[in-house]
Amino acid sequence: MSYQPPAQVSSEKARVLRLAYDHVVPGRVQGFHELGVDLVMGKREGYRFWDIDGQEYLDFHLNGGVFTLGHRNPELLAVLRQSLESLDIGNHHFPSLARADLAEQLIRLAPGKMQYVVFATGGSEAIDVAIKSARRATGRRKIVSLDIAYHGRTGLSGATGDDATAVFFNSNSPQDFIKVPFEDVDAVERALRHEDVAAVIIETIPATYGFITPSADYLPRIKALCERYDTLYIADEVQTGLGRTGHLWAVSAWGVEPDILVTAKGFSGGLYPIAATVLNARAGAWLAENGWGHVSGFGGAEVGCALAQRVLEICSDPGNLSHALRISDYFAAGFADIQRRHPYLRRVHRLGLVMGLEFDSPRGGVDMMKALYDIGLWAIFAGFKSSILQVKPGFLIDTRYCDEALERFQDAIRVAERQPKRDAIRLVSGGRSTSGSL
Repeated sequence: MSYQPPAQVSSEKARVLRLAYDHVVPGRVQGFHELGVDLVMGKREGYRFWDIDGQEYLDFHLNGGVFTLGHRNPELLAVLRQSLESLDIGNHHFPSLARADLAEQLIRLAPGKMQYVVFATGGSEAIDVAIKSARRATGRRKIVSLDIAYHGRTGLSGATGDDATAVFFNSNSPQDFIKVPFEDVDAVERALRHEDVAAVIIETIPATYGFITPSADYLPRIKALCERYDTLYIADEVQTGLGRTGHLWAVSAWGVEPDILVTAKGFSGGLYPIAATVLNARAGAWLAENGWGHVSGFGGAEVGCALAQRVLEICSDPGNLSHALRISDYFAAGFADIQRRHPYLRRVHRLGLVMGLEFDSPRGGVDMMKALYDIGLWAIFAGFKSSILQVKPGFLIDTRYCDEALERFQDAIRVAERQPKRDAIRLVSGGRSTSGSL
């Protein structure tokens, strides 16, 4: 591969792009460059950020939901600064007031009857903990997941869902990780009926597939099968949790009580890395059997725990949850108006603020990403279904921000619908492609 920063950018931006290409993420820099995106973040505030060269963007990517409460949220910054006055990362070997209080809050707010919390540094590690816990609890090895899912890029998490990256690193394990099609309950039952599956892991609304909302009975039927065959249900709420659907946890919209729930990304407030695996008594029994069964030097860092507590308080507030639904409806009306004039927008997938716009082109999501990027709005296409643009409005935005965004969506559609219909692309590791976690 060869890469040259665009000629029109500043010397400082060119320097950063070159260093990133030479030493950090060459495939990602090149991949985005070929899609017409050469972005280096500079200033950021609320639900906006600025390129290092000063171009402003409305943020509808939120780094997968990391910034669901905005960039550098002042209230969260104040909480973090206060915790830094007396705390540091802490020592994971010993009990901690900060971790204990956060765990109690998580258990109280989690669906179902939970008992334990294991803290981690990010979603992938937390998914690994979930899988290890299910295997220990059931004495089984096999894991069932969706073939269009994304659960992370570490060892166990990377072997779930889409196979491409695990194959790339020769770390796939098809004998242990069974992939089934989305919305195919019969395929799940065929996988479970041998009674050798430890867990079914489901992204409540598959993010990298474009946030296509499961049917009303899909998740409840999978939960019922798990109970019938003594298999644990893992709810991956890394992108769909923390109020974005109008429920604190998206799985609650289906009335499903998982055995294990994973939260990350927005749990950090966008300021300090933290994730958590929440376990019921059976799934977490190993914590009493083996106190050092999983250790994480930075998992549940004490300076981040108070921050995460405030995140949970904000995201579980009934007024904020109702606000998220009102903003969702406001966007729905706006997109419906655009759709009447531009049938290129085929469908809006939506549950609360978890949205995917599906376009009448196999690469419509890609073309919309570029058109929006050019006029100052950042959203990204679905890595496993490039006709869809992921749309992630912030949890606390107002209607004025919505109006500004809807105007840019309409302007971008006018550009994208004139593009030739090209073949779909799929984000997989290898070659020039970028990460499937987008």
